[in-house]
Amino acid sequence: MEEEDCLISKAVAVTACTAMALFYVAILYAPALLLRLPPPPSLQVYMIRRFLCAFISTAVSIFVCALILPIKKMELSLLLAAYGVRADHIWQAVFFPLSLTSFMYVGSMVLKSLLLVDSWREHMNHGGDSLLNCARMLWTRVLDWGLSTVSNILAWRNYVVAPLTEELVFRACMIPILLSGGFKPITVIFLCPILFSLAHLNHFMEYYSKQNNNLTKAVMVVGLQLGYTVVFGSYASFLFVRTGHLLAPLVAHVFCNFMGLPALFSRGRGVVSLAFLVGMVGFLWLLFPMTSPHLFNERTNNCRCWQGYCSWT
Repeated sequence: MEEEDCLISKAVAVTACTAMALFYVAILYAPALLLRLPPPPSLQVYMIRRFLCAFISTAVSIFVCALILPIKKMELSLLLAAYGVRADHIWQAVFFPLSLTSFMYVGSMVLKSLLLVDSWREHMNHGGDSLLNCARMLWTRVLDWGLSTVSNILAWRNYVVAPLTEELVFRACMIPILLSGGFKPITVIFLCPILFSLAHLNHFMEYYSKQNNNLTKAVMVVGLQLGYTVVFGSYASFLFVRTGHLLAPLVAHVFCNFMGLPALFSRGRGVVSLAFLVGMVGFLWLLFPMTSPHLFNERTNNCRCWQGYCSWT
């Protein structure tokens, strides 16, 4: 969209997005500062409070976004399309971004595979059971891990609440506002992550206390986390802009939270570094082909832009 065709002013777009980012963080402290609730008796109660705050913040952002977006005929289908909430091309929105993201973790997968093989060998060398029994034991451990994960409140934060609310606020709400404000897609891809990183500044005091009030270490830890969130935020924004599907960045977000930081190397295992380099080459090579808008929008939108600006004005 050309600058002269802006549907809302850039100042309004930036102000609204900044307010959403700050509100997403500020409301997390509402139970203690505004409602004067007593300290939570357990981690589970503490996290549930935060979940409720995050969902309230997300609902407010969605509502404000609906008021700001210049849709003359406020139809639910148009609004959901702007948010990237769609019922079409679901398997494409899951398979292609998940496959693409997995290339960044080829080194991690190779490392985990090598560790698993070493564990099996050690078990067999010490008079372990047959390979079939080892496989059964591994399957039992996987099931136990799955059950423990479902009951883990932190897992719900990392794999459900945080990805869902953050993608709704920082991608589904902010990107349509910035695009309708006249910002070019490439600018939006790098601007949204800056706002996205603001949502993680609240971890500073947590790290500060964990580092025995060492300011330097806390700054380094938070700086590393902010750098990672900016990189991932750019990637997630890229997926949303290219595909027009909220599921694309959402599944990538959950997968990255599950895998953690990619393994770049492992002492004595040069194959891990080689696998990481091969994976990154594959990721960069397939970045645009696997996020081609035609894979996610064919036969569903004859408009030149998936946001549907053509039908808004």
